[in-house]
Amino acid sequence: MTTPPVAPLPVWDQVMATAEGRCQCTGGCGRKHKTADQRCEHINGGFVSKHAGPVRLLAAPVDPARFTLPPHKLAQLPAGRLAAWCPTCHDGARLTAQRNHRKQLAADLAASTDVLF
Repeated sequence: MTTPPVAPLPVWDQVMATAEGRCQCTGGCGRKHKTADQRCEHINGGFVSKHAGPVRLLAAPVDPARFTLPPHKLAQLPAGRLAAWCPTCHDGARLTAQRNHRKQLAADLAASTDVLF
């Protein structure tokens, strides 16, 4: 199942121009990127391997913690708060953000629960 872009096309174009068509992840996905600038090497339209299709970059929040926002809030973010993400980095950063969000919710709930005994 493919998800529609979070941002309208003109915003996506602006984000990609700023990113120079390259994924802007610098490790938020949990992987150590091998390039000198520690930035993901995936280029929009480029190929990861001969068995994978072309990379299609996504416009998503610069801060992975914002990946947990509801879609209507994500769609309201301006281009300056978006970055280019390849699907691999986006998925890794999103999963990490969701795990951290669930842990924080559980900790908040535990702190606010009255102890009966």
